[in-house]
Amino acid sequence: MEIVPDLRTRSELLASGVTDAEVRRLRRRGEVTTLRRGAYCPATDERLRDPDARHVLRVRATLPALAEGSVVSHISAAALHGLPTWNVDRDRVHVTRDAAGGGRRSPTLHAHIAPLAPDDVVTVDGMAVTSVARTVVDIARDLPFEEAVVVADAALAAGLETALPAAALERAGRWRGTPAARRVLAFADGGGQSVGESRSRVAIARAGLPAPVLQWTVVGPDGRFVARTDFAWPDRGVVGEFDGRVKYGRLLRPGQEAADVVHDEKLREDAIRAQDLAKVRWYWADLAGFARTAARLRARLNL
Repeated sequence: MEIVPDLRTRSELLASGVTDAEVRRLRRRGEVTTLRRGAYCPATDERLRDPDARHVLRVRATLPALAEGSVVSHISAAALHGLPTWNVDRDRVHVTRDAAGGGRRSPTLHAHIAPLAPDDVVTVDGMAVTSVARTVVDIARDLPFEEAVVVADAALAAGLETALPAAALERAGRWRGTPAARRVLAFADGGGQSVGESRSRVAIARAGLPAPVLQWTVVGPDGRFVARTDFAWPDRGVVGEFDGRVKYGRLLRPGQEAADVVHDEKLREDAIRAQDLAKVRWYWADLAGFARTAARLRARLNL
């Protein structure tokens, strides 16, 4: 039996008969991971391998030690809602309190002070968390545009009604960052199906290219379905696709190998091109410097 099953605090361990010396020994051996000072979990916990799941563990370890009325917010709330994040610091837990003061920031905690309307707070796994709409607005106010769009797109794709973050933003009034949040909400689109696709949309816009149609369906002359593409400029006969590579593994059916999926993808590309469509594909590495991909798109679009 593990001395530290799941998440345990120092006080819980001492109450169960585990000594400080035993905990120190487990830490030296690498058998437990410290989530915050005085909170541990087994190093074999699979959730530690996933950045978002690890952050949720850190939130669970931190919240009981905070002042009453602390509500999980910002990227910590995004993790609890299952919304993906990109290029964010997951070491720091974010909470918000509706109070006159007491905000603070440390390497492990950012306690925000801001009003919280009743509709702004929900319960997730027994914890008070800002609603998806409020979370999107808070992130859009605080994070850079591209990072915020990733979260906003994912929330809309998961079914968030656009009116809800708009209402949350309206309640924010003249809070810091509201102009930036308006830009994020105006740009957000639930048609983005992944972090890479959201980042691609931002890159396309920054390159000055026309906004694409998202998740466009290609049909043959007989009206039959051919494929669905990530991006399309139908009036110019061009489609674009972001290839995160990981999707090949996700598409594997029982008994199927990666080579089979790659072959199927090749047939799919041939079917798309057979409809007199030009196709441009790009990868994760291309998003860091999109100029070459933008030039390829511009050439295909005859701009």
